[in-house]
Order: sequence, then C-alpha cells, then structure tokens
Amino acid sequence: MTDSPDAALTRRDRVAVTVVLVAVGGLTLVDIVGDWSSGSSLTHVGVELLLVALAGAGVARLWADDFRQRRRAAAMQGALERARTDAAVWRERHAALLQGLARAIDQQLEAWTLTPVEKEVALLLLKGLSFKEIAAVRGTSERTVRQQAGVVYAKSGLAGRAELAAFFLEDLLVDLPAEGSVAP
Repeated sequence: MTDSPDAALTRRDRVAVTVVLVAVGGLTLVDIVGDWSSGSSLTHVGVELLLVALAGAGVARLWADDFRQRRRAAAMQGALERARTDAAVWRERHAALLQGLARAIDQQLEAWTLTPVEKEVALLLLKGLSFKEIAAVRGTSERTVRQQAGVVYAKSGLAGRAELAAFFLEDLLVDLPAEGSVAP
C-alpha cells in the first residue's frame, strides 16, 4: 500500500478487506484445530499458522495505515484552518489597500478597453486559475478561454500570464535592504 491518496483504500474497502482477512484467519484456525486433532503433520499445521499470522498482520497494517491517514488528515485540516485564519486577518488588516488595488486593477482593465467577459477572464488569470478551471467557472470551453486570454494579452500589450501578474504586482514588491546594509 502506498501513501498516494489515489492508492488509499476507502474506509468501506478497509472494513471489507478486514472482514475477508478475519474470515480467512478464523476459518484457518478452525481447520488447524481439526487437523491437529486428526494427527496432521506439524509442517502442515505450521503453514496454516503462518497463514493466520499473515492475515493478522494484514489487518494490523490496514488499520495502522488508517490511523496514519487520519492523523495526517487532522494535521492538514489544522494547517488549512490556520492558513484561513491568517488570510482572514491579513485581508481585514489590509481591507482599504485591497479595495484600492481592486479599483486600480479595474481602472487599468477599463483603460485596455476589455469587454466584461475579457475582464472576468483577466481577473481569473490574476487569481491563478488555469484555463481549464476558468472554463469550468465560466461554463465555456478551454479553447474559448485560451482565445479570450489571447485577446486580453493583445489588448494589454503583455506577453502572457506572468507579465499580466507582474504588471499589477511589480510596484507592490519593494526591494528590502540586504541584511547588514544601511537603507539609503
């Protein structure tokens, strides 16, 4: 079993596999008792005991993986909640600046004479959505979004998504003086 989320068993699958392994182990134990009382060889009984041990080890592994996955999911949920809280605090602290930036971006999109659809595509590109995600949000094809993005880039005179983002963010990112140097 791998740690890949795609390869992980669902809880329902885990229970089903556990039931099968417990049944195999239990039936093998019943067979061992019958074999032992009828005088079967020690080798035969030993092989069947090994099968019971392997079934038990399989059950233990399944539930140990379940425990690890639950613990990892809880840690991720905690990190997500902290990130959401941090983002909310940041947005609250900088609400006025964000409003001003939103107005400035809107004014620039107007200056480029973008249509409402092109403005929406430009904003979704700035938010970092892929063409596929934008197509899903807008209910259009990915090809249509690519064409609309091309029009946005042409009207703005920018070469692509990176330049579009840089156009709005470049002046917000001030150079900090290097550690140990004195600011001018």
